[in-house]
Amino acid sequence: MTSSSTVPETTTSAPVKPTTAASTATATATGAPSHPVSVAILGAGRLAESMAATLTAMAADPRYSALVRPYAVAARDAGRAHDFAARHGIPISFGSYEELVADPTVDLVYIATPHSLHAEQALMCLRAGKGVLVEKAFTVNAGQAQKVINLSESSHLACVEAIWTRFMPSRRIIDEVLASGVIGEVKAVTANLGYPTTHKARIVDPALAGGALLDVGVYALNFIDMVLGSRPIARIDTSMSPWSTGVDAQNATTLWYEDGTMASATSSMVALSDRTGAVWGTEGYVLCRNINNVESVDVFGRDHRPIAHHDVPPQLTGYEYEVAAAAHAVLEGRSECPEMPHADTLRMMGLMDRIRGEWGLRYPGE
Repeated sequence: MTSSSTVPETTTSAPVKPTTAASTATATATGAPSHPVSVAILGAGRLAESMAATLTAMAADPRYSALVRPYAVAARDAGRAHDFAARHGIPISFGSYEELVADPTVDLVYIATPHSLHAEQALMCLRAGKGVLVEKAFTVNAGQAQKVINLSESSHLACVEAIWTRFMPSRRIIDEVLASGVIGEVKAVTANLGYPTTHKARIVDPALAGGALLDVGVYALNFIDMVLGSRPIARIDTSMSPWSTGVDAQNATTLWYEDGTMASATSSMVALSDRTGAVWGTEGYVLCRNINNVESVDVFGRDHRPIAHHDVPPQLTGYEYEVAAAAHAVLEGRSECPEMPHADTLRMMGLMDRIRGEWGLRYPGE
């Protein structure tokens, strides 16, 4: 199932004159930015707090201070936005999202609202000439994602899905281990992620596209996809147990690929899982601790004895890598990033649509 919920053709009460990010954030001939990319945060919830802390840390770090600066935050309540800005030292606050996108200084907008709002808000930002970094899950479904990406590509504006694991150094470490051939030919991948989060209203609300799949299951599926890529899937075996609101409380999915490779993804919003990602090969296997933010990578041989241990480099918060990638896309006039290209976003949204189709789970408005 790949179905599209309605996305409004216009999202502001009056037209906003587009101001392209490239016009306000430019790069010198050497590739260094002439001034930092001005980043605004749309939303003032928990994820927004994490991003604000990241931007503040990046602005104080010589590796990133010339690249990005925290500029503004917007919420639907002016007082809440003002308090958020004061708490994090952000210069500007807005009491509406429309005011944020009308500000010509804004180059890049991080969208930190519930899944169900992502498509509408990304379209609003892109129509106003702003690049977007959209928190996962990118949209509710592949139909919405396609609309957003079409506008990004036609307007040559950066549009990046903010699934941080795609941008982290741990991905390079895993890629290099697998490319070395030390575990032989990859035959299977497993990944799990679960946190008890049913106390959060948005997580259990079908109107906000709640449930384990789009909130944490997306990480398990992305871990698998980063290893196996776009190879064709022959069959999907999947099931879920519903929460009282109808969204998935826990789920399990096995992907059977046409070349015989197998992958298993499980996720939960009612239980705490060990968060392990594993890659099984003909000569050994790799274990990754915490697929949501890989802390270490261990390699084992045929006798199950450890061959190598890889620690992940220290990081500011982990969000800095996706921010830096999106900022470079803005400066270079690219609509996508190599770490999470549009084709990968669409493939992942389509896969989650297909899984939900097997369950018979549709969100309001689809």
